Amino acid sequence: MSNDAQVTFLTQDAYDRLHNELEHLSTTGREEIAKRIEAAREEGDLKENGGYHAAKDEQGKQEARIRTLQQLLKDAKVGEAPESHGVVESGTVVTAVIAGGEERFLLGNREIAADSELDVYSEASPLGAAILGLKEGDKGSYTAPNGKEISVEIVKVETYSGQ
Repeated sequence: MSNDAQVTFLTQDAYDRLHNELEHLSTTGREEIAKRIEAAREEGDLKENGGYHAAKDEQGKQEARIRTLQQLLKDAKVGEAPESHGVVESGTVVTAVIAGGEERFLLGNREIAADSELDVYSEASPLGAAILGLKEGDKGSYTAPNGKEISVEIVKVETYSGQ
């Protein structure tokens, strides 16, 4: 039994961009941070050393980004966006009436649409989970973080074209 819940759709461009970022962070990025930490360490008392603490904090954030990218790329399904058949799925552009207002967004990972003006909602978000699998014309609802029930009506589902 495969666990499709963890599979993330990525275009080839997005995959290449993220792979290059991972390569840079894992090599040059780690070397640069190590040099900055070492240089700051040589300045003396670490308790009072702002440069040392800033570099260590940046190192932690960089290592977290490396782990995120490794997991994302390992589980990614790379290729063209899934062809829309009027059903909401990962990698489709959805037009929906949400709480009375119409919105157009990409359902998937925000890394897909880095160069796009589209808003992106994760499949794991309350909205994403509520609409996954719905068809054009279907209605549903989800509970917002504030506890309010939000109505959703799917107006249109399109194939993502990178914009």
